[in-house]
Amino acid sequence: MAVSHPNWTALESAPVGEVTVTLFNYLREIAIEIQTGDPDDPSTLQSVPRIAELVEQRGDLEQFQEVLSATARALGLWNYIDRSAADSKDRLVAESVTSERLGGIALHREQIKALNTLLAGRNLILSAPTSFGKSLLIDALLLTGRYKRVAIVLPTLALLDEFRRRLAKRFGEQFQIVMHSNERATSEKTIFLGTQERLIGRSDATDLDLVVVDEFYKLDPARKDERSVTLNAAVYGLLKESKQFFFLGPNIEGVQTVGESGWSFEFLKTRFSTVAVDTFDLKNVANKEQRLAQEAYDPKNWPALIFVSSPKKANELAAALVEPAHKVGNGEPLASWIEQYFGGKWALSEAVSKGIGIHHGRMPRALASRFVTLFNNGTLPIMVCTSTLIEGVNTAAKSVLIYDKTINRAQFDFFTYSNIKGRAGRLGQHHTGQVFLFHAPPAQENVEVAPPLFGDLDAAPAELLVHIEKGELSPLLQGRVSQLQTQLKLSSDELRRLAPLGLDNLLALQRHVRQALSANLRLGWSGYPRFEEIEAVCTVLAKVRNPREFGAFSARQLAFYLNQLRSAPTMREFFVWYSKNYRGDLHELDNVFRFLRACEYSLPEYFGAVEAFVRSERRTCDYSQFIAGLPRWFRADALKNLEEEGVPIQISERFLQHGDDPQSLRSRLRAVANSRDARMSDVEREWVLDAIPN
Repeated sequence: MAVSHPNWTALESAPVGEVTVTLFNYLREIAIEIQTGDPDDPSTLQSVPRIAELVEQRGDLEQFQEVLSATARALGLWNYIDRSAADSKDRLVAESVTSERLGGIALHREQIKALNTLLAGRNLILSAPTSFGKSLLIDALLLTGRYKRVAIVLPTLALLDEFRRRLAKRFGEQFQIVMHSNERATSEKTIFLGTQERLIGRSDATDLDLVVVDEFYKLDPARKDERSVTLNAAVYGLLKESKQFFFLGPNIEGVQTVGESGWSFEFLKTRFSTVAVDTFDLKNVANKEQRLAQEAYDPKNWPALIFVSSPKKANELAAALVEPAHKVGNGEPLASWIEQYFGGKWALSEAVSKGIGIHHGRMPRALASRFVTLFNNGTLPIMVCTSTLIEGVNTAAKSVLIYDKTINRAQFDFFTYSNIKGRAGRLGQHHTGQVFLFHAPPAQENVEVAPPLFGDLDAAPAELLVHIEKGELSPLLQGRVSQLQTQLKLSSDELRRLAPLGLDNLLALQRHVRQALSANLRLGWSGYPRFEEIEAVCTVLAKVRNPREFGAFSARQLAFYLNQLRSAPTMREFFVWYSKNYRGDLHELDNVFRFLRACEYSLPEYFGAVEAFVRSERRTCDYSQFIAGLPRWFRADALKNLEEEGVPIQISERFLQHGDDPQSLRSRLRAVANSRDARMSDVEREWVLDAIPN
């Protein structure tokens, strides 16, 4: 029997008598569906969050609290049981699945099912909707005390920071949380937290009790994620060291394995969702930008995420949404800080002053993290974002406005669309989320994940094979790896380290290094290079990759940026210099962020590859000092560590003292922030205490 769902919008203002009759009839239908139909049908499950929201909104429907709790218990949505109004049986269920150490949050039925599987010692791959509460399961596992050494692999830096804050708050006294590459595990109880690039080959991540992989669907190369091979290699290495694993992700129908993969696991797929979602079709609206502004500025939709396809589009749309007559939230103090410490009035600061945040992958983590915090607390009620915020980061978004239908010029599929849509609504804050679609959704499809490490290694990419233990490779594959090593003139360690760049890129780099050496380009340097020597390496890199990928328009400009970055006394001075000298499209002024992100990740790897190939030609060189400085922007380790923890370098560099390690600098910053020291503004004081609380 199909349940007849009422008009929830009409019930918000209907007379209490009419609402009472409608809800009792509706709850009777739900009770029948629970007994005779599919209680896990999302259409049935949504009855609980919808009634809960209606009861909260109206204030004259208290009589429904007890029956709502009974319905929540029957459906397994135990986190919706109101213990102050429920009968003794319902209250007992809620109390049995509630942990005060997890903030008094009650788990629901499917969370308990997953926990029981894991606590029985079995490996689990969980596919569940975005609002399922998957992160809470990780915390619940840590709370049991049976897992002492845990590695958690996360897809994005934004999610990394979110996890760090939550785990530090709940488990900081029990576990050492290792997140930075320059930190080493020294405690018996350690959580290794990182992206695949940070965890691959980490020598102290051994003897693990549990490996957690979030957004595990990225293991499948068919998802066309350029980091997939690195993820497979990192997970392969960690699983070799671990007793158990737990993979999490949304909207997956199955996991493909081929033959004896060596990994056994249970797969749990559930449609269990803790919030309801209303979808509004706006694809036929004539003036989409006008309608977008209308919905974005409507307080009923706040906090509102606006999804767009790229960082440039995010900047342009945020600028277009800025209207002199509209100011929401309270972003002006932060906007003034951005102007002062990034140099000039960027389009970014203009948007923030009007209450609009921007979030994308090239943005400095401390600033991106601050935007999420201010979005969640209502200071910036509108956020324009790309997929970096959609993939896993928990926000307090009530509404998601899907304005674009592409990611980096390629149309996203139904799986990605479902993931974006799933960001609407949040348990405990917005029981009913809203999705506004400005284009037709992709055709529905079932997605299965085929991780190469669970499959046939004969079909695995060579970049992954170099990480597989020799004994697990067939003689044919062993010969393939040996041939690559000989062809590239690299040691096995060098080949593993550089493989994420792609073997085609490595072969091209090798060829261009040879040509550059024949042309007497100055690649044979050691220690602290001169500008001409940096430019020589950048010239080789530009033969293989477009300098725009590194945030520059040419090899010479890239070298110039690198030279300026290492010589600038402070990061504030570097940003001010960049802003004053920038001559391009103002919407791409923040290309400097792309350059800095390249310094952290791709450029050290490419410089390392050039160095290896120069050595393979029997030339003397040593780039190690320069390469070591790139990921930390040639600053002290403590400054870069705190940047990743949410404190911008422009604040912490003012308080750095000789010999500081991250902990001493944290302590000093907290002390200054807790005082009325005039060296730190109110904006900075709040920022620091949010990022590194006492």
